[in-house]
Amino acid sequence: MSKSLTYKKAGVDIAKANRFVDDIKAMAKSTMTDKVLNRPQSFGALFALDLKGHKRPVLVSSTDGVGTKLLVANLVGKHDTVGIDLVAMNVNDVLCTGARPLFFLDYLATGKLNLKTMKEVFKGIVAGCRLAGCSIIGGETAEMPDMYRGEDYDLAGFVVGIVEQDKLIDGSAMKAGDMVIGLPSSGLHSNGYSLARKALGTKDQQAYAQILLKPTCIYVKQVLAVLEEFSVKGMAHMTGGAWHEKLTKILPKGLAFSINKGSWPIPRIFSLIQDKGRVPEQDMYRTFNMGIGFALVVASKDVTGVQAFLRRKGQESFVIGEVVQDSKRKIVFI
Repeated sequence: MSKSLTYKKAGVDIAKANRFVDDIKAMAKSTMTDKVLNRPQSFGALFALDLKGHKRPVLVSSTDGVGTKLLVANLVGKHDTVGIDLVAMNVNDVLCTGARPLFFLDYLATGKLNLKTMKEVFKGIVAGCRLAGCSIIGGETAEMPDMYRGEDYDLAGFVVGIVEQDKLIDGSAMKAGDMVIGLPSSGLHSNGYSLARKALGTKDQQAYAQILLKPTCIYVKQVLAVLEEFSVKGMAHMTGGAWHEKLTKILPKGLAFSINKGSWPIPRIFSLIQDKGRVPEQDMYRTFNMGIGFALVVASKDVTGVQAFLRRKGQESFVIGEVVQDSKRKIVFI
């Protein structure tokens, strides 16, 4: 008589997954506001939308992951910051429209659930939500032994934000003479790791793991504060595609960015990747943020005020370029 087959024998331990959910509930609760409705019987997470003060509210959403940065985390066994990356990649995107993040959901998939590792990951997600001022209201943990090897895992996130329609920022108000203010990154953030890992190799990844695993900066609170005081014409989150795609995405037709390469410090990790991988400079600027994680476009008359305001908030900034007329190119480096 053949032995019976159970879900656990097939590689999925529901009891362990339920213990994980129970363990993280208290952590998630620390991010929740009174707008999060606690209904254990509901198959969906509930958020009571407060429209007080809004006339024409627009909901802004984004979904993203952390990418192969997770392989560096696995390589050195450090998982406590990639959750911050997950939140950052999403909230910084909706921020570009002027939206305030409301709530966040996560998706965690693994071959075999390691409770210690997953708790570390979730601690980072909670920390990221606190930095962004949003609630984590739900998520999913999937154990798929035939999809992922061993305890390998992947992360995805989803965020919803809100902004008044007449305060949406889309770059359409930009004109020649406006200035670009860059907010520094903490390093690679969460983009370009497929190239970085190949350029550095295993030993260098281990040697520089602390730098490679620095979490993505979350710019939400300081930028929302700027929007309360100043008119910002365009914003860009410098992620995949970086300077050539993400920054130029907000340009109106007939305009370009003139960027002064010497106007901000470039962290050494980028030159290390470029030198070891013999990566062409153009590819560096197409792949990596090169030290600028977020960009704001403002009128030239507001530059001094915006920078002083950011300084008071503890946020460093650099004037990195300006908007120019150019019908053929979108970005020029000088």
